[in-house]
Amino acid sequence: MSTWPSPITLRGTHAILEPLSTGHHDDLVDAVKDGALWNLWYTTVPAPEKMADEIARRLGLQEKGTMLPFAVIEPASGKAVGMTTYMDVDAGTKRLEIGSTWYRKSVQRSALNTECKLLLLGHAFETLECVAVEFRTHFMNHQSRRAIERLGAKLDGVLRNHRRMANGTLRDTAVYSIVAGEWPSVRANLEFQLSRPR
Repeated sequence: MSTWPSPITLRGTHAILEPLSTGHHDDLVDAVKDGALWNLWYTTVPAPEKMADEIARRLGLQEKGTMLPFAVIEPASGKAVGMTTYMDVDAGTKRLEIGSTWYRKSVQRSALNTECKLLLLGHAFETLECVAVEFRTHFMNHQSRRAIERLGAKLDGVLRNHRRMANGTLRDTAVYSIVAGEWPSVRANLEFQLSRPR
């Protein structure tokens, strides 16, 4: 039985997305320490000692057909600098979410993130023929919300008291999406962003 979507490596100039494996563990532990990302209360980023568990969790969801996890590789170093996924996969409708994404602090707000989104969205709309791609984030994660809005995604709404966070607070989840008809404009915008000097 084939799975949708199937594991694949997506290659760009600033980023390579390759299927997540246990072999990425040490690079990801090093990456998460850059900025102590697990201390941000409004995100769910694994602490260094929990990285093996997080890799196993994502690979388990891949086996169930609900997630396709990637390691984000920086081409210059060849090292994994973060993780991202296709998640909440709905093969029947051809709809999925891009999420559970984090990058080491030194590559945040760089061409790497822009190109990751271009690669993931391009594969979703052009190869997988998705009807829509969703993004979700904590209502209070303003950096993430601005980044999603810069992609051209539109706010569908806010799910109130949607999920309990590790610190016990309840998360309001901002839900965004890009639908297939919007992809040409979103792609042109991402390509323009990548062409600008940084």
